[in-house]
Amino acid sequence: MALVKDLLTPLIAAVAGQPDFSALQFTVNGSRFLIGDFINAIVAFLMVAAAIYFFVVAPMNTLAARRQSGVEPTTKKCPECLSEVPIAARRCAFCAQPLTEVAVPRRMAG
Repeated sequence: MALVKDLLTPLIAAVAGQPDFSALQFTVNGSRFLIGDFINAIVAFLMVAAAIYFFVVAPMNTLAARRQSGVEPTTKKCPECLSEVPIAARRCAFCAQPLTEVAVPRRMAG
């Protein structure tokens, strides 16, 4: 909030010509509407949302994409005993079942 109040609001106000948004208000039938405080709250919300997006969400999406695209499967499941066998294997080392091309490769965690 201090970033918005002390740095951004005066910077935006310098461009817009108003020195402080919190002073913006109008009155209708004796009720004061603090439009400047509302503008400050909107700017603060947008700044926090942008910081969370650029420092948390975007890096996590990049890491997840790298993790999924960089790993080639090295094993597949035996359709008979469901054990992990190398992709190049033609017969399961655990149950001796012949492996067909139908066996779906499984990604290694990593």
